[in-house]
Amino acid sequence: MRFGTTLIPTLKENPGEARVESHRLMLRAGLIRQLGAGIYTWLPLGLKVLRKVEAIVREEMDAAGAQEILMPSVQPAELWEESGRWQMYGPELLRFQDRGGRNFCYGPTHEEVVTDLARRELRSYRDLPANFYQIQTKFRDEVRPRFGIMRGREFLMKDAYSFDLDEASLENSYRIMVDAYNRIFGRCGLKYRAVEADTGSIGGAFSHEFHVLAESGEDVIASCDGCGYAANLEKAESLMPSETEETCAHVGPMRTVATPGMKTMEEVATFLGCPVSAMVKSLVVEGDGRAFQLLLRGDHELNLVKAAHALGVGTVVLAEPERVTALTGVAVGSLGPVGGRLPLWADRSLAGLTCFIAGANRDGNHVLDGVWGRDCPTPRWVDIRNVVAGDPCPRCRVSPLRLDRGIEVGHVFKLGDKYTRAMKVTVQDADGKERTPIMGCYGIGVSRIVAAAIEQNHDEQGIIWPLALAPFAVELMLVNPREEDSMKVAEALEKELRQGGIDVLMDDRDERLGVKFKDADLLGLPFRAIVGGRSLKEGTVEIQRRGQPEKERIAIAEVAGVLRARIQDEAARGRS
Repeated sequence: MRFGTTLIPTLKENPGEARVESHRLMLRAGLIRQLGAGIYTWLPLGLKVLRKVEAIVREEMDAAGAQEILMPSVQPAELWEESGRWQMYGPELLRFQDRGGRNFCYGPTHEEVVTDLARRELRSYRDLPANFYQIQTKFRDEVRPRFGIMRGREFLMKDAYSFDLDEASLENSYRIMVDAYNRIFGRCGLKYRAVEADTGSIGGAFSHEFHVLAESGEDVIASCDGCGYAANLEKAESLMPSETEETCAHVGPMRTVATPGMKTMEEVATFLGCPVSAMVKSLVVEGDGRAFQLLLRGDHELNLVKAAHALGVGTVVLAEPERVTALTGVAVGSLGPVGGRLPLWADRSLAGLTCFIAGANRDGNHVLDGVWGRDCPTPRWVDIRNVVAGDPCPRCRVSPLRLDRGIEVGHVFKLGDKYTRAMKVTVQDADGKERTPIMGCYGIGVSRIVAAAIEQNHDEQGIIWPLALAPFAVELMLVNPREEDSMKVAEALEKELRQGGIDVLMDDRDERLGVKFKDADLLGLPFRAIVGGRSLKEGTVEIQRRGQPEKERIAIAEVAGVLRARIQDEAARGRS
């Protein structure tokens, strides 16, 4: 492919709307262009990268025994009403009506459609296990699309769905997919981590997320270097304190002190001369029509997902200040556990406090030396906070947790019978009895992998593509395309490389060499071969690996062989 006749609209300046490196570099390198909020056109080089990711995903899914299908993107509301998600899914589901007034949605996911396929086509245990996948455009009406294709509304996704007769078979299907995902992300040249995760709106009992490690990641991952435990922040477990102070007997009677005009925990702690960690903060949440008072240590943050699970409700939201006062009779800054109206649920970490400082349920006052079970009811101890770096690992209970940022690129679920039971899917077992099969769900953000790879592989000059994802493996740069000898050498080299199965982009533009070098760094192709100038007069071509300072001059006759050997060696290491 020739640079001069290909749509590669590079930009010199950083786009003002870009907030993360992948968005900035994808726009500057001419990989994508925005059509609308969260909706992008993929240009030739960007599409080549997308297709390379797609090919890796398809090869590994096929090798794992999954069968590729293609389901409609437009789905009838009736299926979603059967599963109960038509009302539950929320505004991210793009709903519309056809000319006959019938309700439809543009699919953000395909559990209902594939389950309908299963109940029509799977009849017997002999048809199981079965795993169907597709690579297809999805649409989710994000309220704030941002970060380019990282958080777009329209995106390319691989979604797969397994059907098994029992839990043991599902476990095997699940592990096959986890292994396939490890191969996919490894082949893409990504540094990633598989972590335990919450199942979210899709449902199910067990799931893992796959995260590309990057400082720009929206998600926080807790992990243990000692035993290998890893979980996202929504799932990471905190332990009950193993020790408290020796006894509560030495603590004197609870007392009330005035804290006039103080609105924050930090202000009260400074005034009282105590650490924020010795204080109890009260939050009111609501879910499923009920209100709860949650207690946390002053320096900890509430985890709404964990709180919902602990309280046994679908979702919880923080009550607004006016609502808190209506429910408790107390302003937010003075709410506490002593003499309150609502049932108390407290994070486990508070069990380690011998005595506590908290709001007095009277404006401008706090209580000191409060003791659980003496001055207020002993709350229910639950895990409702975000873990912090240094917390003990919940698995080995020895090593401290570390926190890293990650970009979610894959998610696998054990769905159980959530959809098959709701949609009345049955098969006959070996004894002729009707059984409800159980499901697994396995998603990969194909387009998001492109952005995640850039977030992990770039420098100040531009992209540094992993070889497996690069739109071209080699860029042939002509110093002066009007020189006949340079063009002959470049064309011969291009032909030899292409015959060896290597993708080549020839920069044949009549541009200044400085412009070509800047564009080459921006595009980030793995290998660069410069044809012309002094090296050509010496019978050599200068080659360089993107991201490395070393340059080599190789005899013209040997260039193709050297590049081919290095590319093959790097590709082999990427597959191992």
